[in-house]
Amino acid sequence: MIDIKLIRENKELVKENIRKKFQDHKLPLVDEIYDLDIKYRSSKKEGDDLRFSKKQMSSSIGNLMQKGQIDEANQIKNQIKDIDTKVAKLEEDEQRLEEQIKEKMMVIPNIIDASVPIGPNDESNVEIEKFGEPVVPPYEIPYHADILENLNGLDKMSAGKTSGNGFYYLLGDVARLHSAMLSYARDFMIDKGFTYAIPPFMIRSDVVSGVMSFEEMDAMMYKIEGEDLYLIGTSEHSMIGRFKDTIVKQEDLPICMTSYSPCFRKEVGAHGIEERGLYRVHQFEKQEMIVLCKPEESMDWYNKMWSYTVEFFRSLNVPVRTLECCSGDLADLKVKSCDVEAWSPRQKKYFEVGSCSTLGDAQARRLGIRTKNEKETYFVNTLNNTVLATPRGLIAVLENNYQEDGSILIPKALQPYMGGKKKIEKK
Repeated sequence: MIDIKLIRENKELVKENIRKKFQDHKLPLVDEIYDLDIKYRSSKKEGDDLRFSKKQMSSSIGNLMQKGQIDEANQIKNQIKDIDTKVAKLEEDEQRLEEQIKEKMMVIPNIIDASVPIGPNDESNVEIEKFGEPVVPPYEIPYHADILENLNGLDKMSAGKTSGNGFYYLLGDVARLHSAMLSYARDFMIDKGFTYAIPPFMIRSDVVSGVMSFEEMDAMMYKIEGEDLYLIGTSEHSMIGRFKDTIVKQEDLPICMTSYSPCFRKEVGAHGIEERGLYRVHQFEKQEMIVLCKPEESMDWYNKMWSYTVEFFRSLNVPVRTLECCSGDLADLKVKSCDVEAWSPRQKKYFEVGSCSTLGDAQARRLGIRTKNEKETYFVNTLNNTVLATPRGLIAVLENNYQEDGSILIPKALQPYMGGKKKIEKK
């Protein structure tokens, strides 16, 4: 959510930003908010003026009573009753207008960074840089589900019986490799100075609406029936929510945390759930990083954070690239975002394994996360980035370490988490 001062002082800037995000249907909202805000401030000023008059009049009643001017005192009391009636009505108007403004403000997109490429959808995203040489071996690499089944490591049929499409069982050494990657990701981020956390896996609706747009919520979140609780789609949600309605000490900034969680997503949309594979599923596990910082430090942290994910995957023998998300591909709360994509030697192309975003003060404004210096109290900036989301990360490691005999070489960084094992072979 943007600062309403932007609409008061520069409506055209807000409208131009909406056009850049190809959301022209939201343009009328800017004028609607502007007009509602005028009414709100007028009503508030009138109420404040009446309350001030009441205070002055109330102070005179005692003097009049002492002087025996009873009629005059009673006349003022009646005037005060009239003021109270008017103030009560104005307060109702203020609350109604405030709610209308907030409802409309919640769907106005955040102001994107000037460096964001302009385009309507992900087809306009721009490659930034490649890391590592993408290799296609001289032998065929099977589909990842076939690799896993050949290693006795995947059972989707049974998961379909217990849970439906979009779920899976990982077994044996494959399941162990999956856990090894998450443990390594945890320690990798701890070594970068991040504090490790395991957050709640369910959050309330006021936290959900604080960390994401309504469109994202409808497409992603599973609601717990009969409860004001949602299963998290990423631990960023509960990690940022931890600081809801707090004033963070400025000397504690930046706050850098890395969190593990299972994640649950409906995956509503054009992509759908994969019937056989594990690329798009309803349940996965993730190591995340979040940062709360001063506004002036936000872009430095953004660049550090995505570089950590690149470094992580390169340590697992996986070539990657970074892709700048264009304006139309940015969620409404985001200022700037890039994807980290892993090389698929089977498909001979890259696929997404993580995303890094800076959201400015949008989440902090919605959730009331502030800090203060000697002069003022202000909203912090929030950032988030995927260290590892698996099984997507597992797919990248499998394909880039697949051998002609069907075995998987275990990257050196993961071997300590696999009991020293160097290779996974079919039993």
